[in-house]
Amino acid sequence: MKRLRPLAVAAGLVLLAGVPWYGSDVLVQFGINALLLAVLAQGWNIIGGFTGYPSFGNSVFYGLGSYGVAIVMVQWHGSFALGLAFGVALAVVFAFVLGAPILRLRGHYFAIATLGLAQVMAAIIANVPLAGQNIGLVLPPLNDDRMFYELALTLLIAATATVYWLTRSRFGFGLIAIRENEEGAAVMGVDTTRYKVLAFTLSGTFSALAGGIHAYWITFLDPESAFDISLNVKMIIMAVFGGAGTVFGPIVGALSLSGISELLSSEVTRVAGLFFGIVIVAAVVLMPRGLADLARRGRRAGWRYFIENIRANRL
Repeated sequence: MKRLRPLAVAAGLVLLAGVPWYGSDVLVQFGINALLLAVLAQGWNIIGGFTGYPSFGNSVFYGLGSYGVAIVMVQWHGSFALGLAFGVALAVVFAFVLGAPILRLRGHYFAIATLGLAQVMAAIIANVPLAGQNIGLVLPPLNDDRMFYELALTLLIAATATVYWLTRSRFGFGLIAIRENEEGAAVMGVDTTRYKVLAFTLSGTFSALAGGIHAYWITFLDPESAFDISLNVKMIIMAVFGGAGTVFGPIVGALSLSGISELLSSEVTRVAGLFFGIVIVAAVVLMPRGLADLARRGRRAGWRYFIENIRANRL
């Protein structure tokens, strides 16, 4: 089984890489959205899945990355690459400045604190003339969906490679130790504050890069769309549904849920609005460890797996 895994990964990568060559324009555009959502889910996986801190603030990094590209390209007439670098710099500064105090909170206190960050940042940006205030910014158009698809796929590969490195590195083991027992990790010599801030920063970097690519692709940006909290909910649902704390779980969750959501929105519009709420309830109750755990159990899972999880949730 382990020998087949690299072959499956390689086959999946080839299949995804070939979409711009054999797929329609609609499929390529759907692919860009799905891949960027997978990057966001994978980025959240670092702070939420491996470190165990349920962040609702990754949409702030997404917005900062978006505005970094927009400000550089529109206001300073710079390049897209320079805009991405500026967006990442904003995200890194934000993570280091606010990461240490916020990450002292735990559980639902941390979640509530990060939930308010997006609203605060949207209000701040709405009053900054350089960012276009409430009106927003219009970026120069570039009709090259193939390029945006390749950028999104490359970023997803980089994010997944980073998560894979976490499963093999001392830093990753430290994050897992914090997730399982933070006090015990500190006793064992793990610098928990530094590890958490670095994980928060790394998670934010991928979110900022995804935001920058998306901003240039859609060519329009305003505070409400850039710091949309529902986007953060989506990345959490996708990571949890696929399997938080695993390498490929967030990707599977993002791609599968994106496909189902697209199908429902085109066929039954009203159902699509309720879809993600139903999914998160079902995922938490029936398979709290996600699709990755279900696949790992294989045939041994059966109905007993779901019944045990229902009993564990006292339903």
